[in-house]
Amino acid sequence: MINLFSVPSHPKLNTFPLSLAANRAWKQLMGPESVVHVFLVSFPGQGHVNPLLRLGKRLASKGLFVTFSTPESIGKQMRKASNCSDEPTAVGDGWIRFEFFEDGWDEDEPQDLDQYLHQLELVGKELLPRMLKKHAKEDRPVSCLINNPFIPWVSDVADSLGIPSAMLWVQSCACFSAYYHYYHGIVPFPSENEPEIDVQLPCMPLLKYDEVPSFLYPTTPYPFLRRAILGQFKNLSKPFCILMDTFQELEPEVIEYMSKFCPIKPVGPLFKNPKAPNSAVRGDIMKAENCVEWLDSKPPSSVVYISFGSVVYLKQEQVDEIAYGLLNSEVSFLWVMKPPHKGSGLELLVLPDGILEKAGDRGKVVQWSPQEQVLAHPSVACFVTHCGWNSSMEALSSGMPVVAFPQWGDQVTDAVYLVDVFKVGIRMCRGEAENRIIPREEVEKCLREATSGPKAAEMKQNALKWKKTAEEAVADGGSSERNMQAFVDEVRRRSLDVTLNSSIPTV
Repeated sequence: MINLFSVPSHPKLNTFPLSLAANRAWKQLMGPESVVHVFLVSFPGQGHVNPLLRLGKRLASKGLFVTFSTPESIGKQMRKASNCSDEPTAVGDGWIRFEFFEDGWDEDEPQDLDQYLHQLELVGKELLPRMLKKHAKEDRPVSCLINNPFIPWVSDVADSLGIPSAMLWVQSCACFSAYYHYYHGIVPFPSENEPEIDVQLPCMPLLKYDEVPSFLYPTTPYPFLRRAILGQFKNLSKPFCILMDTFQELEPEVIEYMSKFCPIKPVGPLFKNPKAPNSAVRGDIMKAENCVEWLDSKPPSSVVYISFGSVVYLKQEQVDEIAYGLLNSEVSFLWVMKPPHKGSGLELLVLPDGILEKAGDRGKVVQWSPQEQVLAHPSVACFVTHCGWNSSMEALSSGMPVVAFPQWGDQVTDAVYLVDVFKVGIRMCRGEAENRIIPREEVEKCLREATSGPKAAEMKQNALKWKKTAEEAVADGGSSERNMQAFVDEVRRRSLDVTLNSSIPTV
């Protein structure tokens, strides 16, 4: 392991004076008023990069100049998979560019997220002010800093420099409420003395002990993630706005309730961008394989799509049972099997011998997929998902029924909403805490129920209603579009104070 307390005083900083193209883009935006420069800082994970980059594209489409920043370790993967660069790319009426920075972490070292979070804060608090000061010196002052969870120290940097900041919450408002109430000790949560108590939060369904975000459970194996997320709630007074990748009509009661305590603005679904629907700017860390042609060859509503996101890792025995359940259900399937990170020490998961041969043209396995296209494809009948919020929002907004296979974190809470509140899914498991392998017979039963019969028809009907509601939310005059415009207007107003500032304090 590296010594976290011997970070180089001047780590390599992957930022350079903007190219001629970048300066032209900047000047092109300059009108009677100074252009507004928004700087986004993302935790380096696919599930964090995606929604923040989508927010960046939405802001750019409204005429802002957006810089997206995350550690170089992820940046080089994004450049390889998505062809992103530091050259500004036009999105709607504005521009977006990328600016990566070194985090001082040796990629060959074993992964230790707890230590990495500490390392990222140490380096980030040194580098980020220098990056922002550099933009100010080159007459591109940053008017607003926006971060996502796990890096609450970004709010500290903004506060120390007098720059307005906002935070993008990348989970549901229901999960936001759960963390808020836990942090402030407002209602009882499972504890070592009472590990199996139910949790009743305002304007939410009763959650069983294994349905609250699992990082809050007393025996969670991820206490450092609980600390990281709760660090954002400690800093909640610093951002002037909490943006959320949800929409008013999806979680009306809990959004209204939590808005009494926090300046919440739901602006989702962020992956729907009517102002720039075909933007080529992407943040994939792995290059998606072409599976659309294969889907084109299948009848309508005949394929089960399976993806457990970028982080969830199942036991090999569970993979085997899902594979046999798929085979026995006689459905066609498209399965995303992402290889584990090279430094994780995890074994490569494989399908049982002969499964693909037996499935024939009914089965296809890829390492990564263009999920937005897959979920919108008419041949896909349902989505077997880990219920991460990105995937949940994409499914709801695409009119896609789900088979809930949550594991940990917010996934277990999202599953409750997908199945019991939004009524677009059926449950295949309760989560990692259940500590059992779901047998092939149960897998087969769930898949048959989700792809044919009255339950499948009901879920599809409900999913299509949510799709329509989501599209209306981001359309002109919709609830999320109004909130987004109000946020942009507020950033523009606050940017005048930043522009009038004679200088950013030296750090």
